[in-house]
Amino acid sequence: MTQPIYKRVVIKIGGEALALADGTGIDPDRADKVAETISQVQAREVEVGIVIGAGNLWRGRDGLDHGMDRARADHIGMLATVMNALALADALERQGVPTRVQTAIQMREVAEPYIRLRATRHLEKGRVVVFGAGTGNPYFTTDTAAALRAAEIGADLLIKATKVDGVYDDDPKTNPDAKRFEKLTYLEALNMQVRVMDSTAITLCMDNHLPLIVLNLWEESSLAQALQGTSVGTLIC
Repeated sequence: MTQPIYKRVVIKIGGEALALADGTGIDPDRADKVAETISQVQAREVEVGIVIGAGNLWRGRDGLDHGMDRARADHIGMLATVMNALALADALERQGVPTRVQTAIQMREVAEPYIRLRATRHLEKGRVVVFGAGTGNPYFTTDTAAALRAAEIGADLLIKATKVDGVYDDDPKTNPDAKRFEKLTYLEALNMQVRVMDSTAITLCMDNHLPLIVLNLWEESSLAQALQGTSVGTLIC
């Protein structure tokens, strides 16, 4: 089997990856499936950090539509990401993968506070690190948190693992003729205003020369192919 060309990666996973059939809550079976996929990557001696969203538990826009303060809505979302991080960490541990959860908002009874050097040490020891609570600041998405953590820990690659197999010029669900891009520059992605990744995250990747791959988490071997350098999804670099 071809060896991975990347030593350290950060994988951004949406909260919906853990959701029940209706897109809400946490489904232990789905968490197990995600953990199994991650364990296959970790078993190939790739150092793995994970940033997880909270779309299955809380969507800030719903609060904003009801007049909620933006900062408070974002803080609720950060706390929801910690719930997902703990669920995924438990699933990974049951797969035999040593895992640590670190949070940008301190809650020492349930997780470590995020400390960059401690995170890198965990990675060097073969542990998966799940980063919760986003950046710890309102007005920033978990996409941006993933780009920030990847830059901070010196990751070689950021992977946006979602339910679509790349970036398209139109919605492939409604337009069967939508074109998928195999490769884009950062500026092309920004000018296209791609919906799969927010502009702040892409800009952070561009400023730090961090390649980004958008791929389908549920497509068999897609993560392994990406780590081997095989063309999969859309590469933004």
